[in-house]
Amino acid sequence: MLRVEREIKEEKELSPVAALNSLSKGRQHEETEHEYRLAFERDRDRIIHCSAFRRMEYKTQVFFYHEGDYYRTRLTHSLEVSQISRSVSLALNLNETLAEALALAHDMGHTPFGHSGERSMDLLMKDHGGFEHNLHSLRIVDLLEYRYPEFPGLNLTWDVREGIAKHSTDYDKPEVGVFGDTQPSLESQIVELADEIAYNNHDLDDGLTSKMISQEQLEDVEIWKKVTDDILREKPLISPTMLKHGAIRRIINWQVSDLIANISRNLKEMKIADRDDLMQADKRIASFSDEMSEINRELKAFLMENLYSHYRVIRMSEKAHRILTDLFNAYLDKPAQLPPHVFAKVRKEGNVHRIVCDYIAGMTDKFALDEHQKLFDPTARV
Repeated sequence: MLRVEREIKEEKELSPVAALNSLSKGRQHEETEHEYRLAFERDRDRIIHCSAFRRMEYKTQVFFYHEGDYYRTRLTHSLEVSQISRSVSLALNLNETLAEALALAHDMGHTPFGHSGERSMDLLMKDHGGFEHNLHSLRIVDLLEYRYPEFPGLNLTWDVREGIAKHSTDYDKPEVGVFGDTQPSLESQIVELADEIAYNNHDLDDGLTSKMISQEQLEDVEIWKKVTDDILREKPLISPTMLKHGAIRRIINWQVSDLIANISRNLKEMKIADRDDLMQADKRIASFSDEMSEINRELKAFLMENLYSHYRVIRMSEKAHRILTDLFNAYLDKPAQLPPHVFAKVRKEGNVHRIVCDYIAGMTDKFALDEHQKLFDPTARV
């Protein structure tokens, strides 16, 4: 089926509030669209094939990669967000490919060492424009990836770029500049909540596996108690490991189902009939019910107090800060230590702080650790 035929089919079959390929605002650089493939499909595939996407395999979510091979990385987290986003979008008859592209791209701008690395980089860049990972994701897809001779970046559609720029959670609320103050697509909004569902639940899983938190501690958390009580009534002899897996599976299902039902309710109550209504709405359409929002607040508070504030996590965060600070200052003091292609960019463009920031932000945890050793360990080969 030709692309134009698929666009017509999409217009007929998707919800009136869904993002449509045929209504995309296009790309920054003029480019002939594919005869068969839709624009958002090309965006998704360009994201999957780019260097920044692959590097997420060795970028921290909560636990450094060398802590163990069980724990989530930025890459596995993004895959989980993608699956949840697609499920919700399909249930609501929205554009699952746009949701998938946004989910896969949403964390590409993270530094090594997770949110602690981002905080360090923002502090180091405070007098030079700061650092925010969503806007850095946009910088990657617009400028830093070099894969096409005709233009810098990946030349993604406006719709995907807007969704990346406007990605907002409890931990990041970027300034969106050129993309304006209208609401982003419903698919983009869904990715934000899918992100929350994914990280809350995989942090639970990883926290329990690491033994930084215990199932006994979780007995006072409402959502955990409810699902585990249900499981134990059905299977009283279940092992702790199977109880953990079953509980997390049920929590995800409960949260996803709540999100789907509440979006449907919000669309009706707010009288959102089409994409224009969606853009001009006073608030996000995608949200949990009041009950689930309260349950999630309790869960997030538990994780903050017992996992993210655990002394081992704090030690990892402090270690990350020292490593990134050392690298940043070393490169600034003597830019000639940078790889030749990066140093050439410094000599050509002159914005040494931002170029050093771009270089460090693109590192994996492993590369940053190795580079730190090369620069600061007298016995290491350079």
